[in-house]
Amino acid sequence: MAKQMRIGVLTGGGDCPGLNAVLRAVVKTAINDYDMSVIGFKDGYEGLVLDNYIALDKDSVSGILSRGGTILGTSNRADPFKFPILQKDKYVYLDRSADLVNNYQKLGLDSLIVIGGDGTMSAAGPLCDLGINMIGVPKTIDNDLYGTDRTFGFDSAVATATEAIDKIHTTAQAHHRVMIIEVMGRYAGWLALASGLAGGGDIILIPEIPYDIDAICEKIKERKSIGRNFSIIVVGEGAKPEGGEMVIKRMIENSPDAIRLGGISRLIGEQIEELTKLETRVTILGHLVRGGSPTAFDRLLATRYGCEAVRLVSEKKFGNMVALKGDDLVSVPLSEVSGKSRNVPLDSDLIKVALSTGVSLGVTREKLEELAN
Repeated sequence: MAKQMRIGVLTGGGDCPGLNAVLRAVVKTAINDYDMSVIGFKDGYEGLVLDNYIALDKDSVSGILSRGGTILGTSNRADPFKFPILQKDKYVYLDRSADLVNNYQKLGLDSLIVIGGDGTMSAAGPLCDLGINMIGVPKTIDNDLYGTDRTFGFDSAVATATEAIDKIHTTAQAHHRVMIIEVMGRYAGWLALASGLAGGGDIILIPEIPYDIDAICEKIKERKSIGRNFSIIVVGEGAKPEGGEMVIKRMIENSPDAIRLGGISRLIGEQIEELTKLETRVTILGHLVRGGSPTAFDRLLATRYGCEAVRLVSEKKFGNMVALKGDDLVSVPLSEVSGKSRNVPLDSDLIKVALSTGVSLGVTREKLEELAN
């Protein structure tokens, strides 16, 4: 008889709605369709480095489809090639990839399914070279992972941000204020652009289009001149002024990506009040957009991803990431994903929709055309 295949699974990077849905799909598909056994590693790659895992069966994943977060825990600091160790109140970074490989072999794993964003996938490529049979599943609220049209978690974050914008709309109208809502997204503007359009934002600022504060104020004054005594501005945390820099909230010493963005909206708010004399308020949604239950779209996408990942394992198509192209699931080599980012192209349909509906992107149309060319 053929040996029963044994697979591992982990969730890495920042959390988002839909992680549990993928885990559920992986476990159920592995057991129902292929008679595989599954173990889950705690806190991303850290669990595999430190040999910290649990067995996963149908009971383990029962009732978790709609739950946010991840039953396995996650970490965005556990890069196996630069693993943080606290020594005498200071972090040092060690290459623990050999420990990871040893534990993988000791446990008799046939494959490892990693669910994560660019950091997780960037580590996955080199691990393939060390003999780990990797399959990736794309996750991030930022929707900036190269190689796929959509990451799960994005739709849920858009829904949460849009609901917040809807609520802020009413108080903006009541008090005749300029209201600024800052959302996550790092260096890509997908979340700000999508939620800003869905929430009826008047001005949307994204990292891909450096803004002109004078153009922003001109839009606000234009609205006021026609009786619109409030304005809604949606800002991606990575937005920056022309010729300026992104605002860094803080640096995280023991993280592979040490930069934490945040606070650009406060700077913009202060400038708007000074230039327009209009009362301005700022709301930074922060980690709110990471939480809560996944939307129906994300539950379905995450489930499709999980099932497809196990199918790739069964066919021994290792070294690939599951991806969405149009409505179809495809596989993309992990080597093509690593170290790349998917930003909003300036000819995006969403940018065209924004312009057609009168939304300002923080620059004149002429400037936008210049940037596009």
